[in-house]
Amino acid sequence: MQPELQQLYKEKLIASLQQQLGLKNIHQVPKLEKIVINCSVGKEADRKQAVEDAVKDVSLITGQKPIITISKKAIANFKLRAGEPIGVKVTLRGRRMYDFMMRLVKTAIPRIRDFRGITPRAFDGRGNYTLGITEQSIFPEIELDKIKRSLGFDVTFVTSATNDDHARELLRSMGMPFRSTKSGQQDKLATAETN
Repeated sequence: MQPELQQLYKEKLIASLQQQLGLKNIHQVPKLEKIVINCSVGKEADRKQAVEDAVKDVSLITGQKPIITISKKAIANFKLRAGEPIGVKVTLRGRRMYDFMMRLVKTAIPRIRDFRGITPRAFDGRGNYTLGITEQSIFPEIELDKIKRSLGFDVTFVTSATNDDHARELLRSMGMPFRSTKSGQQDKLATAETN
């Protein structure tokens, strides 16, 4: 059985996005291709243990074992040698990607303290969006009493959209609670998510 969000996208969102964006062909409708989660522990003093903790936490959050990223060059200020592990990265596609997106939007983001919607400005110009998360405790999979260190990570949504406006509409229709840019009020969807 398909994840709920994937089903919603196929049954309702494709048609509504095609009409909303004024696209002639159904194949021009933007879609979510992958989600990349990247966590760096480069500044930690006990780097090896920090990488192990990051692997454990990111595995719990995503349901997939991450790969360990290695430093390409030495940086004396960080006491970093070339070839040392500095973080973890995981790429989600298909079922896991839709499951993660659903949990992020419905459960994790509304748990952020003083949440007023996420910024709609973090697009890269090519239809991809990166969301910075300051700590892993917003995910219900993480037990608060077992957290050894606070881990921040970037979540990048890679879409097939050719411009930022199309990608923004795709993510908004999938439940991403963007702040309204026109006024100080938050997006209607963000209000619905937090209540």
